[in-house]
Amino acid sequence: MNAVRASMATFGGDAMVIAGSSPYARRGVLWDAFRRWHGQDDAENLVWQAPTRTMNPTISQNFVDKEYERDPVSAAAEYGAQFRSDIAEFVSLEVLQACAPDGLFEIPPLPDIRYVAFVDPSRGSSDSFSMAVAHREPDGLIALDCIRETRAPFAPEAVVEDFCKTLASYRIGRVRGDRYAGEWPREQFKKRNVDYAPSERVKSDIYRDMLPLLNSRRVQLLDNRRLIAQLHGLERRTARGGKDSIDHGPGAHDDLANSVAGAIVLASHHDVPLNFHPPITGPGRSAWIEAAGFGLPVSVADGMGGSCDKPGGWPAGSPQAGGLDAQLGWSINQRN
Repeated sequence: MNAVRASMATFGGDAMVIAGSSPYARRGVLWDAFRRWHGQDDAENLVWQAPTRTMNPTISQNFVDKEYERDPVSAAAEYGAQFRSDIAEFVSLEVLQACAPDGLFEIPPLPDIRYVAFVDPSRGSSDSFSMAVAHREPDGLIALDCIRETRAPFAPEAVVEDFCKTLASYRIGRVRGDRYAGEWPREQFKKRNVDYAPSERVKSDIYRDMLPLLNSRRVQLLDNRRLIAQLHGLERRTARGGKDSIDHGPGAHDDLANSVAGAIVLASHHDVPLNFHPPITGPGRSAWIEAAGFGLPVSVADGMGGSCDKPGGWPAGSPQAGGLDAQLGWSINQRN
């Protein structure tokens, strides 16, 4: 529509565009025009709404009646020109844009981060094969680090090989994936020493669990237009029983959105290990609790090396202070 409006500007007041369409969900260009101008005496644009037989009397009433009998909700939109009330926008574009910093395309792996990954497998004939890597910060922010998508057609084994190299760089040896993909993803990832576990949640539930994280801006997405478009294109449908389902619209795709949502939800439930555990026993215990138990910043880097921001440096008896007390228990979380 932006290109159409720009073209119309060259014709001045003589420009006119006539557009006709069957209404669908209550979002998009058609819904915006209907909401702004339909039934308004002083409307800038004329918007009319009429059923099929009013616009085209050659369509038989018998045919329309049978369509209403077969699927009344769909027929009301297709032949009655009514916007569907059972389909709604899943998440607004404004929310997605607020969660995606400009120019942030990927975050390289860091040594002190524990990552999770989710894949949406495909055999390579029509859908994409996608993967997403994410992690949770100590403050609760879910950061999307890396996304990969291979569009059909492709050789599935070659894609798995490529994805496993990326997983290795993030020190990930276990991935979650679509539960309906069957056994072949598990077999292919296992060949490359990666454990593939089917997701315990169905796709619709994953999307539902991601929504409050997005709306509260507890997610940092990547600057990827295809990802944002797929997330924005998701639709929330209300079934007759009242249960909502969330999926892409007719003719659309959500392969990338699915893997990203899976990684985000997985990371939100993932425990973030502390930098260190204070010793359970020994003369150094009270000093460690004093240094770390009351919010004083303590950092540990590169194995047993590190620094302490507490005045006076590391507590007496700690490995960093040079005292190897036999009773001092010390451990650093292994991040994988």
